[in-house]
Amino acid sequence: MDESLEKALLEMEARDQALLAELTAAGELNERYHPRLEELHRANASRLRQMIAVFGWPGAALVGEKAAQAAWRVALHSISEPDFMRQCRNLIDMSSQQGEVPRWQFAFIDDRIRVYEGRPQRYGTQLRMGAKGLEPHPLENEARIYSMRVQVGLPPLAQTLAKARAQSPPAGDPAKREAAELEFRRNVGWLT
Repeated sequence: MDESLEKALLEMEARDQALLAELTAAGELNERYHPRLEELHRANASRLRQMIAVFGWPGAALVGEKAAQAAWRVALHSISEPDFMRQCRNLIDMSSQQGEVPRWQFAFIDDRIRVYEGRPQRYGTQLRMGAKGLEPHPLENEARIYSMRVQVGLPPLAQTLAKARAQSPPAGDPAKREAAELEFRRNVGWLT
């Protein structure tokens, strides 16, 4: 195991979580992607890109389970860099098939990419504020969502929704949030 990579990944995740907590406590999170979050996410993506170029995907054997999950979170937050995020999805797909990372990590990043590309998601991991509260972004095959989630080790969607709805809803106006997200997705190249 590479302890220096493990430490670097865990530090990136800790900075991400600390900034998110700081901005949440200050009431600074709203419809738009906060510039400080975007800056941090880009810096973390740059460091992860360098690691991947040398070592490949940092799976559990290389960095331990917690740091491998931190690498996944960095990839999941690299939304300003569509090509890099797609590269990470492919690496996570291969690593999860080899047992280096849990398959649910692939499900989350695959769904996030599909949503950002304007396509239906497969696993129901990406939620949005709808008319009746939190709901999944459109699903590719609603009839198969239970089996798709079971295959990757996720709980039933109803359970996930109940848990998410019990937590406080996202701040801001849902329509403004959706418009801002659409504008962001166009600006960074997710949509043409």
